[in-house]
Amino acid sequence: MKKNSLYVVLLLVFVSAAGFVVLKFNRDEQRKQSTEFRLLQRKGFATQPAEWAVFNTSVNNHLATIKAKPEDIKSRIALANLFVLEGRATGNHNYYDKAALKYVDEVLVLDKNNYEALAMQALVFLSQHHFAEGLAVAQAAEKVNPYNAFLYGVLVDGYVEMGKYDSAVISAEKMMSIRPDLRSYSRVSYLREIHGDLVGAVQVMQLAIDAGVPGDEGTEWARCQLGGLYEKLGDRQKAADCYAVSLANRPAYVPGLAGEARLALAANDAPKAVALYQQADSLVNDFTYKEELIDVYQVAGRNEEAAKLAAAVINDMDNNATAANNDASVGHYADKELAMAYLKTGNHEKALEHALAEYNRRPENIEVNELLAWVYHVKGENNKALPYLEKAMRTNSSNPVLLCRAGLIYKEAGDMTKATANLESALKDKPVLPKQLETQALAAIKSIKQG
Repeated sequence: MKKNSLYVVLLLVFVSAAGFVVLKFNRDEQRKQSTEFRLLQRKGFATQPAEWAVFNTSVNNHLATIKAKPEDIKSRIALANLFVLEGRATGNHNYYDKAALKYVDEVLVLDKNNYEALAMQALVFLSQHHFAEGLAVAQAAEKVNPYNAFLYGVLVDGYVEMGKYDSAVISAEKMMSIRPDLRSYSRVSYLREIHGDLVGAVQVMQLAIDAGVPGDEGTEWARCQLGGLYEKLGDRQKAADCYAVSLANRPAYVPGLAGEARLALAANDAPKAVALYQQADSLVNDFTYKEELIDVYQVAGRNEEAAKLAAAVINDMDNNATAANNDASVGHYADKELAMAYLKTGNHEKALEHALAEYNRRPENIEVNELLAWVYHVKGENNKALPYLEKAMRTNSSNPVLLCRAGLIYKEAGDMTKATANLESALKDKPVLPKQLETQALAAIKSIKQG
């Protein structure tokens, strides 16, 4: 009897607990549905007040339309698009990805086969680094409408992130055939870069810029990408011209500031590089610029500041991961970024842990393989690095950073022929490189030649 009574009590406790969980879930879902997202005020001088005012008015108008017409789909799609654009402009992806998904999900409740909503949902998943999920949704959208240029852009991005480069090329060709514009040209440029054609990538990125409107975020993004290509080709003056024009057209544009910072560091002006990166970091919520600032602090000998910032970056990424566990709509995989951050702090085991986590999600991506190979190299395990390095180089990329790393790995693995070939290829045009990597590469080629 006592045992049966205990079972009854435990059953009641379980039912009560389950009921509480269901009730809490329902309340959370109701709260999400009732949440109304608006634009957040932009930070600092990069507010672009006129642009932000237009965006804000559009958001408010669409929200008003939805209140008046709860079944309205067009306003929800437009809101999701505005939030994606604002997330790109400000780096505040967690907030704006969540906002975009809310309205996209509402459209899909009303019309589960709405290809615009599916394409936008796929785009947000890619922004969250949920690459496999994003690609799957984009592929589903393609079955609904195989004649949409925007969708093929999302497919290109998804295939690239998953390392399916042949499929990315096919989607890019379809995108170009439907609408040759800034978005399609910029993707073709990137695919040429991936396959080692930097000169061709420059030509097509210029077409992307010419197709855009000066001052628009997309146009100036493309111009800064062009500057980055010139950095790889060693043409620092043309790179500087790109960043100067971009900053004239769009004052305090963060990619332009970061480009000028890289050039300043290449010219051995570390104080200027630090100031530019600090300005960039103050304007957007983006870990990319924080990680680049860590490198500059280290070059400038400001190691305490580098260590403090690296610890803060790791802490923030971990907090975001915890938040993602509680709310899938703000989920953001950051293992690649965490691996690089842990490398900067000298925590090689944690760097390897996160690099492997990223690799397990997308084992065909060349950048992920490059990262894993580099982590093994830093750990002194060059023979383990070699298979991943070979995979990273399978598209014949001529990225000088990749070639430098390849040369260093081959040297430590004992293959001096491949080490020399890659190092000489990387350094021949005097590209803009991370200072520490450049120093290592120059020392390695000197050591090889001296025997």
